[in-house]
Amino acid sequence: MKHYFLLTITLLLTTNLSAAPPKPPRIITRFLWQDAATLSVHTADLLATSPLTLSPITTVANFPKLDPDKQTLVQMEGSSGFILVGVRDKEDGKFQSGWILIDTGVDEEPHGDHSHWYYRRAPKALAQVLDDKQGNPAHLYQYDGVFYMANDKNDGFTRFDPKGLKPTDSAATIISRAAFHKGGGGHITLAAVDNKTAFSTWIDRDGENKGRVDVVRLNSKGSTDIAASFHLPTGGIHGATACAGKVFFAPSEGICWTDGVFASQTPKVNHIDLGKDDLNESRPRRTGAFNTFQNRYVAFTSGKGESTRLHTIDATQPSLQLNTVDLAFQPDDHASSVEIIKYRQSSPLAFIFHDHEEESEVTTPCKLSVIKLDPNNDGNWQDAKLEKSLEVGPSKLEGHNGHHNITFDQARRYAAFTNPGDGTLTLLSIESMSILQTLPATKSPSKIIAVP
Repeated sequence: MKHYFLLTITLLLTTNLSAAPPKPPRIITRFLWQDAATLSVHTADLLATSPLTLSPITTVANFPKLDPDKQTLVQMEGSSGFILVGVRDKEDGKFQSGWILIDTGVDEEPHGDHSHWYYRRAPKALAQVLDDKQGNPAHLYQYDGVFYMANDKNDGFTRFDPKGLKPTDSAATIISRAAFHKGGGGHITLAAVDNKTAFSTWIDRDGENKGRVDVVRLNSKGSTDIAASFHLPTGGIHGATACAGKVFFAPSEGICWTDGVFASQTPKVNHIDLGKDDLNESRPRRTGAFNTFQNRYVAFTSGKGESTRLHTIDATQPSLQLNTVDLAFQPDDHASSVEIIKYRQSSPLAFIFHDHEEESEVTTPCKLSVIKLDPNNDGNWQDAKLEKSLEVGPSKLEGHNGHHNITFDQARRYAAFTNPGDGTLTLLSIESMSILQTLPATKSPSKIIAVP
């Protein structure tokens, strides 16, 4: 009887243990990405399985239904557990343009020198402003945790500070955070410094607004006053950023910079010559998209095809020097914007896609170039060099679409990017600098953000 009793207990324990549900895999990070074909935002979690897998892909809840024939999604940025998505229409803002705010469902718990992250909710759209009064935005920025959306047709921009917002806040409370500021015009690009001052540009190539930059004092309520204006040597400004207390602009010739601590006087405008285009010596080199790193370095590309180069500047120096890397592009290659990360104790790495137009005769795959920015780790990027080029999926390059960006998990172990041409998402190991796998995503995935 004693042996029978022990055997019964053993069988019950074994049965209970075998019936216990398996522990779900750890979430490494959460991805949210736009789809250019369906005008929706999708989400999936990267799971710590072997090999890595994605959770089932879902569409962000409450995301409004947009009209692909009349609207497009523009840039999106993340901050404080939220993502702001810009919407543009094809009728100069007379249909429905504006913005949508998404709760990522990820909460941060700070612990001194690090944070813990909790995936407590599914992503959900919390509020939106879509009407014929939003000025048809094209550019969206995030500076110091605050969103800035250019309202092109309204000659101004909307400042939206998400800090302190809660997922339970009403749509009215969220919308009240949006504050319109007058400044800039046409196709606006802008830079914001220390949450105090914005520099908003005009796109004009000729006339009284050629090279014009408006200086705007920032506040939570908005403003119709322009503190001052000044002009760059050339117009056609199509890029701006702030770094290390300086502001950088991308006009039609080279780049310009000025002091970001602006008083009432006209600032000194400094110009950095990028030289002439290798393919057309009558045209100066130019850029249109900056990126910054550690509030110290500014990075951008110039040129087209075989003449494409990466440039970096240490913005903390009193005299700014240009560092240049040739990128070994093919004649029909188009460069994406630059993304930079620091992996452990190694050199910072820059990532740039080579894309082809859909009608191009190029049959070689698109590529992703990886550049070691500081091989000897001395803080001086003059020794930057092209380290590796990886073949990636098709880009479906069309207008501003294509390989939009690359994103990284908080630990900087993995990278992810979308391939719009075949509707896939690729996972990359930063340590081995090799592609781990490419997974089905959505119809035409574009901009992607990892949270955290």
